Amino acid sequence: MKKIRRLMKWFLTAMIIIIIIGLFLPTWTPPIKGENSISELSQISINGAKHQFMIRGKDKNNPIIIFVHGGPGCSEIPYVTKYQDILEKDFTIVHYDQRGSGKSYSFFEDYSNITSQLLVSDLLAITDYISERFEKKKILLVGHSFGTYIALQAAEKAPEKFTAYIGIGQMSDPIKNELNSLKYCLEQAHKAGNCNDFEQLERLKSDIEKGTITTPRNYVRKYGGASRLIDDNGDYLEGFLTHPEYNLLDVVRYFQGVSVSQDILLTESTKRPLPSLVKSIEIPCYFIMGQYDYMTTTESAKEYFDSIKAIEKEFILYSNSAHYPQFEEKEKFAEWLTNKFLKHNLDLNKYN
Repeated sequence: MKKIRRLMKWFLTAMIIIIIIGLFLPTWTPPIKGENSISELSQISINGAKHQFMIRGKDKNNPIIIFVHGGPGCSEIPYVTKYQDILEKDFTIVHYDQRGSGKSYSFFEDYSNITSQLLVSDLLAITDYISERFEKKKILLVGHSFGTYIALQAAEKAPEKFTAYIGIGQMSDPIKNELNSLKYCLEQAHKAGNCNDFEQLERLKSDIEKGTITTPRNYVRKYGGASRLIDDNGDYLEGFLTHPEYNLLDVVRYFQGVSVSQDILLTESTKRPLPSLVKSIEIPCYFIMGQYDYMTTTESAKEYFDSIKAIEKEFILYSNSAHYPQFEEKEKFAEWLTNKFLKHNLDLNKYN
């Protein structure tokens, strides 16, 4: 009995030590070979808040892409390096954790008054910082999911800062989107003979029509409307456990940031839908959607795309993807970016 107690004591002690090490383990991003390469993980104060950056690329002179993550609050820094290796050859890739998200979250700040307008202001200030630092007149702007709500507003507000806007998993009218998502889940539950799922989803319709709730994401995931060719939740778990950009304390920050900001920002996006905020932009505009995306549905994105005015626009559908076409079909996405902005059609300085 004493031996078992000693073993338990040693086990608990070892677990406490592991947790403490995990909380304060130094973080970094893996190096990239090349004399002019960059692989930087740093925190910089911009627009009155500390923002975490991950900047990676084989050549710092390459064109720059700023990616605006979704969620709200769901940084992609923990895992995204596994999907952008091809892009890093021809572009310098900038990811940042938005104010109150991930490694940018501070335990000592109050985020109860956070708004999309503030996040747009942050993005514009970040763009100025990146442009000045790398001596680039314009930046290629990419938003994903809720990140499109922020990025498209920034593109409309300051088109002179950007080469083009690319919306992946583009947000549109939230209520229409959620009704499309609900319809899909109901159809799939009916096909699968899942009567319990069907009945539970049916009961939600009235509240979804009012905009007070969203179609539960566990059902969207269950029926293949979140990802098809990757495991997005598995990517986060793998990133948190094995990638060096986040330690255990950063993981705590990540979930705390989601908990304090997500409902506030999603409520705002419902009250102020993107189609009512941005009706035209003065730069090229591209929507990239997955055929099976029922997080931000293709139907509602296409309706918004048809209404928005831009000097050039294109709606691109990835037939094998859901909400993450840039990851699920990463080779296709990288080829499109390279062809569009480096080889064929768009001179990056065309709209100077």
